[in-house]
Amino acid sequence: MRRVLFLVAAVLAVIGSGSAVRGGDVTYDGRSLIIDGQRKIVFSGSIHYPRSTPEMWPSLIAKAKEGGLDAIETYVFWNVHEPQPGHYDFSGGHDIVRFIKEVQAQGLYACLRIGPFIQSEWSYGGLPFWLHDIPGIVFRSDNEPFKVYMQNFTAKVVSMMQSENLYASQGGPIILSQIENEYGTVQKAYGQEGLAYVQWAAQMAEGLQTGVPWVMCKQNNAPGHVINSCNGMKCGQTFVGPNSPNKPSIWTENWTTHYQVYGEDAPLRSAEDIAFHVTLFIAAKKGSFVNYYMYHGGTNFGRTASAFVTTSYYDQAPLDEYGLTTQPKWGHLKELHAAIKLCSTPLLSGVQVNLYLGPQQQAYIFNAVSGECAAFLINNDSSNAASVPFRNASYDLPPMSISILPDCKNVSFNTAKVSTQYTTRTMGRGEVLDAADVWQEFTEAIPNFDSTSTRSETLLEQMNTTKDSSDYLWYTFRFQHESSDTQAILDVSSLGHALHAFVNGQSVGSVQGSRKNPRFKFETSVSLSKGINNVSLLSVMVGMPDSGAFLENRAAGLRTVMIRDKQDNNDFTNYSWGYQIGLQGETLQIYTEQGSSQVQWKKFSNAGNPLTWYKTQVDAPPGDVPVALNLASMGKGEAWVNGQSIGRYWPSYRTPNGSAQTWYHVPRSFLKPAGNLLVLQEEEGGNPLQVSLDTVTISQVCGHVTASHLAPVSSWIEHNQRDKSPAKVSGRRPKVLLACPSKSKISRISFASYGTPLGNCRNSMAVGTCHSQNSKAVVEEACLGKMKCSIPVSVRQFGGDPCPAKAKSLMVVAECR
Repeated sequence: MRRVLFLVAAVLAVIGSGSAVRGGDVTYDGRSLIIDGQRKIVFSGSIHYPRSTPEMWPSLIAKAKEGGLDAIETYVFWNVHEPQPGHYDFSGGHDIVRFIKEVQAQGLYACLRIGPFIQSEWSYGGLPFWLHDIPGIVFRSDNEPFKVYMQNFTAKVVSMMQSENLYASQGGPIILSQIENEYGTVQKAYGQEGLAYVQWAAQMAEGLQTGVPWVMCKQNNAPGHVINSCNGMKCGQTFVGPNSPNKPSIWTENWTTHYQVYGEDAPLRSAEDIAFHVTLFIAAKKGSFVNYYMYHGGTNFGRTASAFVTTSYYDQAPLDEYGLTTQPKWGHLKELHAAIKLCSTPLLSGVQVNLYLGPQQQAYIFNAVSGECAAFLINNDSSNAASVPFRNASYDLPPMSISILPDCKNVSFNTAKVSTQYTTRTMGRGEVLDAADVWQEFTEAIPNFDSTSTRSETLLEQMNTTKDSSDYLWYTFRFQHESSDTQAILDVSSLGHALHAFVNGQSVGSVQGSRKNPRFKFETSVSLSKGINNVSLLSVMVGMPDSGAFLENRAAGLRTVMIRDKQDNNDFTNYSWGYQIGLQGETLQIYTEQGSSQVQWKKFSNAGNPLTWYKTQVDAPPGDVPVALNLASMGKGEAWVNGQSIGRYWPSYRTPNGSAQTWYHVPRSFLKPAGNLLVLQEEEGGNPLQVSLDTVTISQVCGHVTASHLAPVSSWIEHNQRDKSPAKVSGRRPKVLLACPSKSKISRISFASYGTPLGNCRNSMAVGTCHSQNSKAVVEEACLGKMKCSIPVSVRQFGGDPCPAKAKSLMVVAECR
């Protein structure tokens, strides 16, 4: 006998108005946000304006809308906007008002995560480094100096939005704001000061009178009317729920993949897994707001990435780094959004019932007063499919999947059945800059103690010395040595992130740390000369820290340095230190046209010397497809195009599987048609003769759909518009849907098989034991020369059944040009 458990909630439509928290045109109750008097299920996606360009914003937002999103969410980046106290920058790519207005122009809502601490794998968690030098400051605590500057910036942002009428209460798109960020993960370290700070932050934010609700993510004790929300991959399982029955369930960060760090393999997350957990959150937690972090990750231009984070950010998001759709993730989620929206009425106003259908199977049913019903059938078994009974019918559920029944009878979507096409991204080889005469080089002089002006008797902490003006700090010292040609050991310990060591102007080696262990030791044998010996140690940071309690106390740079004489075991440890911040090329800005003229460039020598700058002129590839700089042959450094930094590069730091980021996004807006100045600042040596400016395209699309797959959700909507009888919905046919990117068409069908094809779109494919000889001809007739096409998976379509006793599928691979 099935064990049945009924968990019945009050009918929200009846009690909602009495418990709603007013906020101008945006209110909320225990079920959802209420926008213009209507409850809403909101799908949102994070797109960060500084990680793209203003020229990209319209396309990114349009693709997000096409993917079924209702809102765009962004952080506000304090250190970008207030680089010095009271001096603001909201221009160009930092123009957040322009970004929000573009969201509004395309008919979407906006969610503004002001923070102003954001973490976000962004340098110093978004805090401007000058805060570090405010006397008596303690970040993110009940500390008056910090609270003054935090409130000033928060109020500045709110005032800007209000002056442009951008809050929903003013008729604008902003429906939510966020104060602080994941403070619950560090609050314990601050004790009572942390609790007082949370209370203050909430009161300060609400006192700004935005007219829309505020949220605090990962803050289970969010005070007053501030909504606590969930971040993570599995909030349908992990979210403890709102801390008040009058607050809705909100998911501010559903991680669509994960950020990558140098030296570690790229983490991946499947479309099926995302869809499962979104649906579970909505069904089990009565979730009504889901934000994808990231929907478009983009690029960490310049030195904006935090410690060890790659320049490419969340490239496997539904929109990749270049703004191209990542399939099937983008399309599968689009189908999910449409299926959930079919259930809106019972989800937002119905009674929830939980019914157990088996040991690891259950159903969540929502019955509306109007008689509408929606059901979610869940199989939590990750290994085995299940056939479950529900309302006098049987439903087959793949492992770890949820079927959505908008009418409690017919399945519109299953989270594990991907009908969307798969895409292949191709990097088209551009002109290789392999002629030595097109390159010029400038080699950094290795500073010694006498050439430095900053002196100290102790080792200085790196961040406090550079003030985040450079990744580099030279530590230099000199000492008298009486013997000739003596071998010694140079022993250095550092808090990282990398080190290049020179003795008497000659390189003696390099070493690097890692994200998990930025501390490292460097030990090498060196030759000492009789007389004065100069040691120059270049300490390199690869991004500022971005998280953790008491961030203002974090340290970097060299900790101990020792020269050990091999012959008599004497240690030399007491030095006077000379310091130089940054590289000479940085100071002179030789990556710009004007700065480039400040130094004497030489012909390319092919010597591969460390600390060498390379420059050349390059033409933009024709067309308007995205562009990427192929730096696979380089080691470590930073790249500029026409004076604009496209970020740090580090192809020499390989991951366990041997890969590394080798392509670096160059936005089209950075380029002129011809004569673009390309400058590479190379630390390790590298070989610029293999560098090329490549194009990025979707070259291939693939669809693989079985007869048991579901028809597109759009056909459910279309069918019900024509005929209100839900029973007829079951007659819909699954289809292979193929679409090439804009301005390209299907030029070739490289594989087509209706029957039992082997493999799948992720791996190699082949004709199986059952195959219709008409497969390729049918597909070619339907698709060749078209930007998109649709092929029903049916016997009739292919002129007969090639194997009547077998379940069949259709697999198609098409080339786009």
